[in-house]
Amino acid sequence: MQDIHYDNAKFRRRSPFKVITQVLVTRRIRYCCGGCSTGKLLMLLMILGLTYLITHKSSDHSASNIHLNSAANVGHKYVKEGVSRIDRIWRKPPRLPPQLPPDEAQNVSSSLEDQRLHWFSRKQKVKEAFVHAWSGYKNYAMGYDELMPLSQRGTDGLGGLGATIVDSLDTAIIMGADEIVYEAVPWIEKQLVERIEKKGQVNLFETTIRVLGGLLSAYHLSGGDKGTISDSGIPMTLKGVKSEIFLEIAKNLADRLLSAFSSSPTSIPFSDVVLHDHSAHPAPDGLSSTSEVSTLQLEFNYLSEISGDPKYRSEAMKVLEHIRSLPKVEGLVPIYISPHSGQFNGENIRLGSRGDSYYEYLIKVWIQQKNSGNQLNYLYQMYEEAMRGVRHLLVRKSIPKGLVFVGELPHGSKGSFSPKMDHLVCFLPGTLALGATKGITKKAAIERNLLTPDDLENLKLAEDLAQTCVEMYAVASTGLAPEIAYFHIEGDYEGGLDGGNKSSDYIDDIIIKHNDRHNLLRPETVESLFVLYRVTEDPKYREWGWQIFEAFEKYTKVDSGGYTSLDDVTIIPPPRRDKMETFFLALLSRSTPHLCFHSPLQTSPRITKSGSSTLSSSARTSLSSRIWRRLTPTKRLYGTLQESEDKQNSKKELVVKLQQKIQTLQAGKKKPDPSLLLSGLCSHSTCFHPVKLIRCSKVNWSTFGKYLPRVLILLEHGFGR
Repeated sequence: MQDIHYDNAKFRRRSPFKVITQVLVTRRIRYCCGGCSTGKLLMLLMILGLTYLITHKSSDHSASNIHLNSAANVGHKYVKEGVSRIDRIWRKPPRLPPQLPPDEAQNVSSSLEDQRLHWFSRKQKVKEAFVHAWSGYKNYAMGYDELMPLSQRGTDGLGGLGATIVDSLDTAIIMGADEIVYEAVPWIEKQLVERIEKKGQVNLFETTIRVLGGLLSAYHLSGGDKGTISDSGIPMTLKGVKSEIFLEIAKNLADRLLSAFSSSPTSIPFSDVVLHDHSAHPAPDGLSSTSEVSTLQLEFNYLSEISGDPKYRSEAMKVLEHIRSLPKVEGLVPIYISPHSGQFNGENIRLGSRGDSYYEYLIKVWIQQKNSGNQLNYLYQMYEEAMRGVRHLLVRKSIPKGLVFVGELPHGSKGSFSPKMDHLVCFLPGTLALGATKGITKKAAIERNLLTPDDLENLKLAEDLAQTCVEMYAVASTGLAPEIAYFHIEGDYEGGLDGGNKSSDYIDDIIIKHNDRHNLLRPETVESLFVLYRVTEDPKYREWGWQIFEAFEKYTKVDSGGYTSLDDVTIIPPPRRDKMETFFLALLSRSTPHLCFHSPLQTSPRITKSGSSTLSSSARTSLSSRIWRRLTPTKRLYGTLQESEDKQNSKKELVVKLQQKIQTLQAGKKKPDPSLLLSGLCSHSTCFHPVKLIRCSKVNWSTFGKYLPRVLILLEHGFGR
């Protein structure tokens, strides 16, 4: 006997319309009603009525027609009500998710809270590392380009513009390291201007990405470009810091750098600029690096936007327009180009040194400028073609374990393949992920059916290459990657050593030659892990990033201040090189905290502001490369746990008092009283347990920063474990 009583569980979640329909189509009702004219007429009228409501109301008075005729706003109201009624009829009530037992739900909640605290403590460690690096530079090399931490002195290898100061300023702002900011800004205002006027030769590329990019980042973070600190997700203010000063210095510097373009007979700029007399000349061999001339556009484009002067964008974009017209090998280009002839020189094709950022900037400049119209679509087409060429000509698998890597063609496509991969190539996983999803998460892109077959292949390659880059670290005894690695492939063996870590599964796949075993504190792998974590939301990428950070802490940290490059990553203890590159502060110590501090419970921040759901609220499409890399992940990373400067000052006083109180309690062998330390934080003043506190719905989060030291003190003394 058929069940037409719909109170049972089988039909409990059926909509009213579906219940009526199922009653009508049962054999008994169909027989009784279908046999009479009245029944047929009623069923026909019901069908016609529903059809009228759906088609007539939604077409004759569609939203588009209403927008075209503003006088129809009243009609639009009734249309919306009609459609809403239909929606209610058709919509199936949502199914409730299965409920966990109370004890299991509590365990899940506690686990998530533990994760928050766990990653917050890691954030603090990375900030401490940044402060330690800065302290070494300030004490021994203030005003020099770079620190030599072992010999405790500075060196000017980048033109003497104090590159470390400018290159790390935005990191200090993002991390809320106020003391460092207020030490760096006066030097920039007074000393940098004078040095730009007097200094001699500098490299166009290095000066653009480190100094010009640093100034533009500081300009944005200090409120320039109608931006604010809160717009970047950083709830702090820089009192006394005027954004205009950074813009003026940037324009002064860029005007001198433009001589590299104006002095060249082609669209390809010379490599070197003499700042004090606005002149430029080519490198001794007369050539420019392909990567260097094509890695200026983000900065110069952004400067044109904020200054209102198109000359910077015009000169920089001529380079990419010219390269567009040159012959390529499946989208791949040689690593040298002549500023005299405008043609590529040689056939060496690689994504390592002198070739890397050409491919990186194709997609980033397109994203930065894609709101400008279709005239720049050629950049995306060049990127797509190049990535197909990479997959076809440069990607191989090692033996015996099958690591995916990107090799080189030293003699072009007709020459032999070299299984050599620079650490620099580890920029590629992040670039591939960004290019595939165009700035949204992988999940969102799949849900919207936005991924093409090429996008899916690029995403798969990105994840495979990221693992390879991480294994380049894991295979070495120190857990730090060599500058260059070779991979064992069928029919070819490059003689060399393994990484020294006998427990690695890939010790037979990766070969490290004697001259390639150094580590320069490069950030490419960590940057790619950051982007992949944002795109895929897979927590393994931030765990890998944290492992790399711990290895840097263990083997490169110098007690007197700073971090140093290594000579050999396969030996413990590793011999040291006595140099701290500017990008350690500017990029590596920035990308690592962004990997670590983004809570998986929060919405993924955006990378570009393009109107759709993207990856970083602060990095606009108009930002420079440095702003791209620095601001991409700032939203809420330090946000809710930071305070304004006023609150930070009061926090410092509070910490001193708390430390004194804790010392007194420890002397008396007493634990601190949670009720005294946390009283007043929540409205009912009963949440004295740190974990319970985070779970409390009545906590005043706007003042949480003031209580944060107290929470940490309680955790240190065993509460909440």
